[in-house]
Amino acid sequence: MTVIDPETQAGWVPEAESEDDVEDMPLSLRLSIADTLTLGNATCGFMAVYFTTTGILIPHLSGSQETGMARHSAATAVILMLLAAIFDLCDGLVARKLRSSPMGAELDNLSDLISFGLAPAYFVLVYGMVADDAHQRVAAVAAITVLLAVVLRLARFSCVTMKDGMFQGMPSPFGALTVVSIVLLELPFVPTLLAVIGVAWLMVSRVEYPKPRGILAVAMLSWIIGAMGLLAAWAFDAPGGQALLQTGCALQIVLAATIPLFATARRVNTFRDNRREARATQLP
Repeated sequence: MTVIDPETQAGWVPEAESEDDVEDMPLSLRLSIADTLTLGNATCGFMAVYFTTTGILIPHLSGSQETGMARHSAATAVILMLLAAIFDLCDGLVARKLRSSPMGAELDNLSDLISFGLAPAYFVLVYGMVADDAHQRVAAVAAITVLLAVVLRLARFSCVTMKDGMFQGMPSPFGALTVVSIVLLELPFVPTLLAVIGVAWLMVSRVEYPKPRGILAVAMLSWIIGAMGLLAAWAFDAPGGQALLQTGCALQIVLAATIPLFATARRVNTFRDNRREARATQLP
């Protein structure tokens, strides 16, 4: 039975008769498997902020001397960022193998902003509040720099078309992991600040980074899982856990510093080869 509104003359179909609502749902509102992984990325980023607040910031403000809780919470927050990076890696792979929804690119950018923009920036901010030799306001500026670098990088990614297989600027997941590695190394405040700002610059630079596909994706996934193990060993105060964590963080920073050097050297060699070819074509 269809009920007619006498004023609008529009038909109203009872809920029992609208059994095809799911089939009639616009494609733009349907979530794919890749979108679900992307939402897992966003959830991990939010929970990283949660553990940073409840396990590090609040105990510090309340005068708690429990260092073990802060170590566990810091490790949990970084592990969640690493897990977000796994979700970010997998959603792209799944989207290429299976279908992706029209919302996929937008969801990916929004989730990356939470997990690799807000979460590491907030981690830097809290570091500036709890570290003995840190300056809170200066750390806040560094945190804002990281956040804005990720915003600009994600916006440029949506507008600029790069050649296949390459990113322009350090990818935000790699940048976020490098930022938290710098903080976890517990260097003096000024070198830490300069290194964090340097990573933010690399994210908005024109340095080309390869996309994690094939063997590179497997290597990146293995590296992330290994980093989780190092963080777990550090959190539970395992023998040599501190040294292992510092070694892992140092390797992450060295990797972040060497990739731009290789990319720059490759661009210089390509430029030289192009000039040689141009001169060769001009010769009689």
